[in-house]
Amino acid sequence: MNEYKLPFDLNADIGEGVGNDEALIPYLSSCNIACGGHTGDLNSMRESIQICKKYGIKVGAHPSYPDSKNFGRKHVVLTQDQFQKVIAQQITTFQSVCENEGVEMNHIKPHGALYNTLSIDPQESQWFVEMMKTNFSNLNLYVPPQSVIENVAIESGIKILREAFADRSYTDDGKLVERIHPLALLTDHAKVKNQMMEMVLNKSVKTISGKTIKMNFDTICIHGDNPSVLEIVKVIYNTFKAKV
Repeated sequence: MNEYKLPFDLNADIGEGVGNDEALIPYLSSCNIACGGHTGDLNSMRESIQICKKYGIKVGAHPSYPDSKNFGRKHVVLTQDQFQKVIAQQITTFQSVCENEGVEMNHIKPHGALYNTLSIDPQESQWFVEMMKTNFSNLNLYVPPQSVIENVAIESGIKILREAFADRSYTDDGKLVERIHPLALLTDHAKVKNQMMEMVLNKSVKTISGKTIKMNFDTICIHGDNPSVLEIVKVIYNTFKAKV
């Protein structure tokens, strides 16, 4: 594998107890590692970072609302001070583990309900970006395209990478289909490959209604907890790999 690379950044959320990190990571370009909000502890962070280091994969923090009970998938009402402290604490802890392992931290990608809220909520987006400017202004921020957090980050000088999803369905307005929908997650590797081809070659995606819309992205995510993820990443890798 090492003599080939993908012509785009492929990322996944890891360190979430799925048990497939060692098999999944070599096919990726960057990883978003759980850092204690929805799951994850010092040991799991260290283990994931060490695997990424072994394969030369970029690492980033994957902070969440403090909500392990719901795996960070429900919105948590916090004051500005609570919000900024709890998110910064997760990222700082992760950063310290990176430093101990001799690995440079590349980015931040919010998790679950936090990611979804930041895509539409001006107040929490402002809180998040202020926290980044104060503590982590040198890091990249993974954001949904055409989102509130994208605009707030750009206005504040935070470096962004727009993220598309290989294995999620899209609505006609470019949003992700809600997880409760039976077709929200793509598990068939052929369907994921077709969606990836559309994204990579045409910078577009076919929505759940069959409409084709533009999709501007800098990184593509595959879900580590997708039941077919290992089969999918191998198909993606073999389809798009290029000689180094």
